Amino acid sequence: MSEILDVNALPYPYRFSPATTAIIMIDMQRDFLLGGGFGEVLGNDVSRLAPCVSVARELLEWGRQHGLYIVHTKEAHAADLSDCPLSKLNRGTPGMRIGDDGPMGRILIDGEVGSDFVEDLRPQEGEAVICKPGKGAFYATNLSGLLEARGITHLLFGGVTTEVCVQSTMREANDRGYECLLVEDATESYFPEFKQSVLEMIRAQGGIVGWTAPLSRLVLASETQGRHA
Repeated sequence: MSEILDVNALPYPYRFSPATTAIIMIDMQRDFLLGGGFGEVLGNDVSRLAPCVSVARELLEWGRQHGLYIVHTKEAHAADLSDCPLSKLNRGTPGMRIGDDGPMGRILIDGEVGSDFVEDLRPQEGEAVICKPGKGAFYATNLSGLLEARGITHLLFGGVTTEVCVQSTMREANDRGYECLLVEDATESYFPEFKQSVLEMIRAQGGIVGWTAPLSRLVLASETQGRHA
């Protein structure tokens, strides 16, 4: 028998078994979170993302303690940019585009310093790492196969940014039948109003995309319930 937890989430309780649940940690990379990276090059205040880093770390630690499968994604491209469509490659100001030289190496190129994970959120041994060329983590990756092989039915999300790669992946997952919860304080946006809008969209109409809850609700559920199905 497996443990079943009920989280006090919105729009109503989210029920899951840790044995069939994965944490998907989206794009916690230097290029998005640190000064000199792609996020700042685009004119964003990267300090707005800082508060979610410690919560994301706590979420990963909680998941490891409870045996959840953990997947880290990073948005990064091949050095020859063969996996980057022109519509994406040509976006923005010349000299500050994907593949251009930046303070942490070529921007959003796999293997460069900027494309790597921030130190506090580095994957541990045995955790999956998905290098994705798009905003959604299911597009042109093996994520579906990894989840199916482990019988995963439920997904917990954290990462950045809320309205772009996190929401894109969550919608992809919803279309594939996964029951999804976004951990509210483990995600962030350069634009607070965008994050709030995403939270409201996800849980609208009875949870049209999924559920949302702060990390404290997950922790409380695991500490006080522990019943079995």
